[in-house]
Amino acid sequence: MLLQGHPFDPLGPEEISKAKDKPNFRVITLKEPAKKEMVVFLDKERAREPVPAPARCALVQVMIFPAQGPGQLHELIVNLDLSTVVSKVYLAGRHSHVDPAYMQAVEKACRADPRIQTEIDKLKLPAEASVVIEPWTYATDGMNNMAERVTQCWFYMRLLGHTDANYYAYPLDLCAEVSERLEVTKIYHLPSSAEERIRDEPRPYDSRKVQDTSTSEYHPDLRPPPRTTTKPYQVVQPEGPSFQTDGNFLTWEKWSLHVGFNYREGLTLHDVRYDGRSLFYRLSLAEMFVPYGDPRSPYPRKGAFDLGNDGAGITANNLRLGCDCLGTIKYFDAWHNTSTGEPMKLPNVVCCHEQDDGILWKHTNFRTENAVVTRSRILVLQTIITVSNYEYIFAFQFGQDASIHYEVRATGILSTVPIGIGDKVPYGTVVAPGVMAPYHQHLFSLRIDPAIDGHANTLQIEESEAMPLDDPAVHNPFGVGYITKAYNVEHETGLDLDFTKNRIFKIINESQINPITGTPVGFKLYPSYSQMLLANPASYHARRSEFGQHAVWVTRYSDDEMFPSGRYTMQSEGGEGIASAIKQRKEDPNSETSVRSQDIVIWHSFGSTHNPRIEDWPVMPSEKMTVGLKPVNFFSGNPGLDVAVSTQEKNRSVLVTDTVASPQNSCTPKL
Repeated sequence: MLLQGHPFDPLGPEEISKAKDKPNFRVITLKEPAKKEMVVFLDKERAREPVPAPARCALVQVMIFPAQGPGQLHELIVNLDLSTVVSKVYLAGRHSHVDPAYMQAVEKACRADPRIQTEIDKLKLPAEASVVIEPWTYATDGMNNMAERVTQCWFYMRLLGHTDANYYAYPLDLCAEVSERLEVTKIYHLPSSAEERIRDEPRPYDSRKVQDTSTSEYHPDLRPPPRTTTKPYQVVQPEGPSFQTDGNFLTWEKWSLHVGFNYREGLTLHDVRYDGRSLFYRLSLAEMFVPYGDPRSPYPRKGAFDLGNDGAGITANNLRLGCDCLGTIKYFDAWHNTSTGEPMKLPNVVCCHEQDDGILWKHTNFRTENAVVTRSRILVLQTIITVSNYEYIFAFQFGQDASIHYEVRATGILSTVPIGIGDKVPYGTVVAPGVMAPYHQHLFSLRIDPAIDGHANTLQIEESEAMPLDDPAVHNPFGVGYITKAYNVEHETGLDLDFTKNRIFKIINESQINPITGTPVGFKLYPSYSQMLLANPASYHARRSEFGQHAVWVTRYSDDEMFPSGRYTMQSEGGEGIASAIKQRKEDPNSETSVRSQDIVIWHSFGSTHNPRIEDWPVMPSEKMTVGLKPVNFFSGNPGLDVAVSTQEKNRSVLVTDTVASPQNSCTPKL
């Protein structure tokens, strides 16, 4: 074993410090070892054979600001073992992720511009109002030179002195653009009706838009007293948790895996195994795109890559006991870096805990009335990010039946824009007087790097089909028969879901045959059925988020292909995503595109078309999306059959009667 930790472990503070040599650092993160090296390392590690560790390397991004011209992004690979720079590349025209310090500087510069103050004065806001400026990354729309960083500034108003007052309840009719040199380059006023366009002249603020705090505020300090009917609910494990950790190595029931974390994807999982059998080399959320559907300028510039631009690691919450995770909790910390390259701790960014998940399996013998019931326990690895107004809760859930579920919950506050009293638009919902919440989509890309009993895997499509009724060659006299048909995907491509055929995507190992079913072992993708990207294919939204064209993609594995919209999404102009990569390889006679019994990657695109409701205001109840991965002919039977039968002696449930709550003695054997 390695003395300094495992190759999948994120960089620690000493390693971050070792990688720096100059200021203006954007990223110092782990450069994961090449997969070919890691496969050999993992095999020998499991066999307890001596094995040298792959080189420990850091990926470093540095911004340099010359006296003239735009900032310059440089990317370095640093060998931490040898303290040497392995490579250095100048990324002309590229931009790094959001730097919180830079965005604060944008806000400060915008507020300090005298022209901005003049425009705010023209709005004739209430005397108690304070103005909030919220910088956003600029979504490419073809109206500016993307070689230089541009930031869009939206304006809101806070009417209360409380720092948590909901300023999204008061969007203002003002917008500005700020250059990379922190200069305000454009100021304009926003459209209200569907027919209106950007204006130069303001309108005084309409006092009819002022709301009662009971409808506009979410913070308990600013609301009426909460309901008192909810009794305490406590999760107790008197013998402690069933999971064990050794650094970032985690075991639970028959599962084992390495927990990773980086600035961009946040939580990553590595070398995922069940009962010692290989299932997945790597699992992660690879990208997320939030395009807004208001066609009026400047709103097409609202198209956020919340991972590529902001980073799920950088925006991860510090999770708190009793709030974000219930029960017996293990936290994982992570490390990022400051702009000067110093290590910066990100505490409690991942919580690990167990949950009851209802019934795993049950049967009652109707002849004897004997019931056998086993409750399901799942292990949850959860992280939560805040990106401006929205929160996203990401959770991997591991089941005792060898299933994995990936759950996304979206909550937070709607991104709002001003609208005149009485005005209506067809691409948004008025959620309060003068407050419009535009239609938008949340599109996610789950990257699945399978290793189903090995790394030579195939994507198989299976469909259910009714047997013909009047075909003399087919025996189906009552018209009730149906069959399945399957075919293997031969080359890299994008594929769609089809619930009318019960289209199933299986990841199989054709060289490993189940001795009972006679079919290849595999895992089945349970997709989250979703509408794909609505933006026109010619739009910048579509060109920049190619993964939104199809629900399922399959590609050959490449160490350098980790993100379905390309590595540099900030102000990207398109043509760098998964569809373009597949097309380029298809047209290159020297490229391999076969995915049959190869080292492949499956990418699942899913999400939500969010047309806001009034019930989403002033803070949105969680909207849940779930993706599943389940074994299909991988085992010789139900892998959860050996989970202990549930008993009242262990579970200690309490019976509620009209007079008193009292424990009962058993839950089996009779109904």
